[in-house]
Formats: sequence, structure tokens, C-alpha cells
Amino acid sequence: MSMVLRVKNVLADKKGEGALNTAITVLISVVLGALLLAGLYALIGDVVLPQLKERIIEMFNFNG
Repeated sequence: MSMVLRVKNVLADKKGEGALNTAITVLISVVLGALLLAGLYALIGDVVLPQLKERIIEMFNFNG
């Protein structure tokens, strides 16, 4: 009985949440996620890796 009631509630729901709204939300989330990952990749490639390489070279060229 509760399953039939839930189905009726879902079908009678008129809040306007449709497939298009959901698709737009997912698309925006994917684009923002891709931009965030691209920014992190650029930061790591341009800032972190050169400094890391320099520190490793200095560590192994130690003349103490």
C-alpha cells in the first residue's frame, strides 16, 4: 500500500523538477569540475613540479 501511495505522490508532484533542469544542473557541475581540475593541473605543473625538481637536485648534489 505504501508503494502505491508513494507513486501517486510522485506523479501528483508539481514542483517543476524536470529532466531538463536536472540535465542543466549535471552539465554545470561537470563543467565546473573540469575547470577546477584544469586549474589544479596547471598549478601543479607550473609551480609545484619545478620547485620539487629543484629541491631534489639540491638534495642529491649535497657537498657536505
